[in-house]
Amino acid sequence: MIFESLASKLQETFKKLKGKGKLTEKDIKAAMREVRLALLEADVNFKVVKDFVKTVSEKAVGAEVLESLTPGQHVIKIVNDELTALMGSTQSKIAFAPKPPTVLMLVGLQGAGKTTAAGKLSGLLRKQGKKPLLVACDIYRPAAIKQLQVVGGQLDVPVFTMGDKKNPVDIAKAALEHADAAGHDLIIIDTAGRLHINEELMDELKNVKNAVRPSEILLVVDAMTGQDAVNVAESFNEKLGIDGVIVTKLDGDTRGGAALSVRAVTGKPIKFAGMGEKLSDMEPFYPDRMASRILGMGDVLSLIDKAQEAFDEKKALEMERKLRTQQFTFDDFLDQLEQMKNMGPLSQVLDMMPGVNAKMLKNVDIDDKQLDHVEAIIKSMTKVERVNPSIINSSRKRRIANGSGTRVQDVNNLLKQFEQMKRTMKQFSNPKKMKKGKMKFPFM
Repeated sequence: MIFESLASKLQETFKKLKGKGKLTEKDIKAAMREVRLALLEADVNFKVVKDFVKTVSEKAVGAEVLESLTPGQHVIKIVNDELTALMGSTQSKIAFAPKPPTVLMLVGLQGAGKTTAAGKLSGLLRKQGKKPLLVACDIYRPAAIKQLQVVGGQLDVPVFTMGDKKNPVDIAKAALEHADAAGHDLIIIDTAGRLHINEELMDELKNVKNAVRPSEILLVVDAMTGQDAVNVAESFNEKLGIDGVIVTKLDGDTRGGAALSVRAVTGKPIKFAGMGEKLSDMEPFYPDRMASRILGMGDVLSLIDKAQEAFDEKKALEMERKLRTQQFTFDDFLDQLEQMKNMGPLSQVLDMMPGVNAKMLKNVDIDDKQLDHVEAIIKSMTKVERVNPSIINSSRKRRIANGSGTRVQDVNNLLKQFEQMKRTMKQFSNPKKMKKGKMKFPFM
């Protein structure tokens, strides 16, 4: 879970505040001490923590808060507002060139995930109606060009390359000409990185920058490196000048120090976040939504965005009708399962639910592989069995179990829970059912 440790500690701290009918300055000071420790343990930059706690403390001890009927909630609102401001207040979008093509130059250290990020970004922006071209300017790392071609092939996005013998500046210039001739309105340049920042790297990047005059330079940093990612961002901004940051592997970072510090330290916004291994797992970065998730308020807007992308509207209407008229079959459920999987890992989906915190998620054993088992069982059924599961007797169960590589007990579990599985999406909207034993998934 993103920010798991930080979210858990902050939510516990504010739970104590909400339990008090009236707050004193002593209460605020004690709470801010816990907030400070939580942020430092999350690997947030020390100066950022100091300024953040000072600002929140000053606002929290005001008369409006201390004399309020709900002082605890007032303090939480202040923290939410300041967290949002810390990460940039509003979503920062790509500044597309008034006259195409828009040139985006991705830079960063080796291993940060630039090549994959370039591919993910091309896929994301293509959904917005752009016609992207990926450009392979990393001529040093073994197989870097091949990797970009593979990523581009999976996304059906063309890749411009001149091999590893040409100068990156020449490649970038030739890519501009090619894009103009082929009608591409978006160019994403994948540049070389190093294991550490050095003059050779910076000189090469400056030369590419001067040659193609990119609309934006986006720095790719690995969230898993914590405070080091912030130091890298500061150095690149000083030496090259960046317009924004792409944070990769944010889904694997339970601390969150990079996401909370990079905007305050560099003054440059986080524009996108990598949230998984799939090429579709890149999202625009919304400071307000992320702050809400940290404080356990959920992220309903992002959840809606994911649902709208994953679910077919016509199918959804038909599904609603079938559920209402009790005509829902295993075929329908299989289709629903595929669309649910498109929304991403269940843990990420549940993480966006209001009122769901890390402790609650630990009480629910979530294993996405179990959904694959469910899918295998359903696909091992005949068409008649999927429509009318009541005909599935002992011999049919054995055949289904053998065909799906599962146990007869697993088949029985799925059949028994089928009625409840019809209501799974409804359960998602009720955080109370998240508590242990209330929410059931097959084999969990």
